[in-house]
Amino acid sequence: MNKNANAKLMLSAAMVIFGTLGVFTRNIDVTSGELALYRAVLASLLIGAYLVLFKKGSFSFKGAGGELPLLLASGVAMGINWILLFQAYRYTTISAATLSYYFAPVIVTVASPLLFHERLTAKQIICFVMSTLGLVLIIGIGGGEGTANITGILFGLGAAVFYATVILLNKFIKNVAGIQRTLWQLLAAVVTLLPYVLYSSGINLGNLDGIGWACLLTVGLFHTGITYCLYFSALKDLTGQQAAILSYIDPLVAVCISVLLLGEPMTVMQLIGGTLILGFTLWNEKE
Repeated sequence: MNKNANAKLMLSAAMVIFGTLGVFTRNIDVTSGELALYRAVLASLLIGAYLVLFKKGSFSFKGAGGELPLLLASGVAMGINWILLFQAYRYTTISAATLSYYFAPVIVTVASPLLFHERLTAKQIICFVMSTLGLVLIIGIGGGEGTANITGILFGLGAAVFYATVILLNKFIKNVAGIQRTLWQLLAAVVTLLPYVLYSSGINLGNLDGIGWACLLTVGLFHTGITYCLYFSALKDLTGQQAAILSYIDPLVAVCISVLLLGEPMTVMQLIGGTLILGFTLWNEKE
């Protein structure tokens, strides 16, 4: 199997795993802030061990250089992004939370002309308008959706804003490799989330039963640590367009699990809205 085919397989596997995240978080009886903290701690330990064992480059303050503030800022944004996403899973269906979260590329498209002086094309404007329409349909404005459902979708949209922030900050980071960059971000998330958790909810790991512990370890080690290693190992051998297309496996898996396996409700309007967001975002990313 050549490098490109192997990379496609690894990225596809990573996206399938990411798509199952919501199912596992539902069984972890701690606050969203705690869950984000534990996820960052477990993933940091695993990725750190991976870098040491496989000698994947140096990890030091010197290696980060002048980009350390950007790395730390993106780590803080990633931690907040996780909290909001986990809150979205608690308030609404996995499909609605995930589709709202995938509004992030649209936010990046709109912000890029302001930050990087990129020209906003007619195609990008169309994609923005149609994806926004899709988001409106998912929220169900005027459609009688429950307050909790709308709250969850808004949490998902908030997570999208901070995920877009992570993407935009990473565009300024040029000299730190992907996996080392992720470790810096995870450590920054730990430093940020720890005082927040201690002040807001405290440590409540004693609330977890056997299933809760199994799900927590799976989310931290498997969904984050192992999957991030797969993700960044694959990216270097794929074009941007190939990576963008394969990334849509994540929301498709999440929607299928939500509707087909968990039996969570999804209205026709939400289905149309999700199709608009994913379809026009994908079209925007194609060359």
